[in-house]
Amino acid sequence: MRWLILISLYLLIEIYAYQAIKTITRNYWIQILYLAISVIIVAYAIYIFANYDRSVGPTKYTLRASGLLLLTLVPKLIMVLFMFGEDIIRVCVAGYTYLTNTFFEGQATQYLPDRRKFVSQIALGIAAIPFAGLLHGIWKGKYNFQVIKHTLFFEDLPESFDGFKVTQISDIHSGSFDDSNKIEYAVDLINAQESDLLLFTGDIVNTVAAEMDAWIPTFKKLKTPTYGKYSVLGNHDYGEYVTWDNEADKRANFEAIKDVHKKIDFKLLLNDSTYIEKDGSRIALVGVENWGHNFKKAGDLDVASKTIKSDDFKILMSHDPSHWEYEVKNHTDHYHLTLSGHTHGFQFGIEIPGWIKWSPVQYVYKQWAGIYSETGRYLNVNRGFGYHAFPGRVGIWPEVTVIELRKGAKPV
Repeated sequence: MRWLILISLYLLIEIYAYQAIKTITRNYWIQILYLAISVIIVAYAIYIFANYDRSVGPTKYTLRASGLLLLTLVPKLIMVLFMFGEDIIRVCVAGYTYLTNTFFEGQATQYLPDRRKFVSQIALGIAAIPFAGLLHGIWKGKYNFQVIKHTLFFEDLPESFDGFKVTQISDIHSGSFDDSNKIEYAVDLINAQESDLLLFTGDIVNTVAAEMDAWIPTFKKLKTPTYGKYSVLGNHDYGEYVTWDNEADKRANFEAIKDVHKKIDFKLLLNDSTYIEKDGSRIALVGVENWGHNFKKAGDLDVASKTIKSDDFKILMSHDPSHWEYEVKNHTDHYHLTLSGHTHGFQFGIEIPGWIKWSPVQYVYKQWAGIYSETGRYLNVNRGFGYHAFPGRVGIWPEVTVIELRKGAKPV
């Protein structure tokens, strides 16, 4: 039944979109070309997803298929909205004409008006906007790395850490990469920040540890700052989105993923903490395993914090920002700054600083990109380094976050 509904909806979209093409041009070969391209893309996607191997998980082929589907489907949905709106007007006009002619003039006529060419032209023109955006997102946007800087003020920050810089990256998703030069550039960009501390907040792979094999030499080039490189796990790092032959293979993959962090010189914090010491003062760095309101709950904040003091200045790494919403921000211990990722900002949205910040993911996550503050505590949600499911980014670019810690009250 589910497949019948999906197929019916897709056919309806295709019929409406084709009506727009027919209205715009009477050229038979253009109409045939449009239909041929649509059929080829759908057939390719059906073939790829019908042969999806759950023991392997997402591949570059599934990414390509999903990208092609969205590239064609989203513009068609825009066209359907216009065509359906026009049909509502056509039906209303037909009803009025029928009643008028039947009861007042008593003559037969064409009740349903023809489609208007200019409406189809407007629909096609507006549909070209998301098409161009998606095409740019696939071609360029997914590697349009941005350095986003924040300065955060804390009255109880130890004096020695005034001006301390933290670089955060998140959601590498190495199994999706297809351009080594772009990844080399991103690594150089991270190194250029010359921060005091480098933190990675989870999802190093899509599914299996082997995805990182080809990229270990590249990520090993990430310089180790004066105060180290630390990391935590994300929901994709547990190997739970593929089918394993046995539990032993799943455990082996999990151990291999943890080992990847060592290979690129990151110290993995698994419900654990450490102190960062500078000039006789120290701050606590806490790292929990994944804790998501709708995902795996392996994180244990109390266990992770058992070796630190409640009055320490704390930076918490927790992959899923829902952890901050449901546990951290109102915790009896004060976690000054939490660093998360996970949402990718949906890899789609509109951000114009000072004007608009919107993405469909905001209807799922209250905190989904950037800095948030409540009860005197901060959360930064990194938009992600890589990409997943859709092979591109539109309006929500891959991010390297640099946070400068400052002592004192925030300037008014």
